Amino acid sequence: MKVLLFVLAALLVVVAVIYFVLPADSLPSFLPGHEQGLTRIRLKHGVVSGVAGVLLFLIGWYVGRAKAG
Repeated sequence: MKVLLFVLAALLVVVAVIYFVLPADSLPSFLPGHEQGLTRIRLKHGVVSGVAGVLLFLIGWYVGRAKAG
């Protein structure tokens, strides 16, 4: 469970970086927020993805601590 949470957290942080770096028309088509012709970044998508990644990391850390003790 702990490893799965860490992997998902890392994936969400990478997705957040993609949202912050690429404009909406350059995003991969499977990501929400892809819109042809829109040249601004999807700030809200990036923030939500980043926050979710950090939360999953913290939950994974807590789960790992609870089982170790």
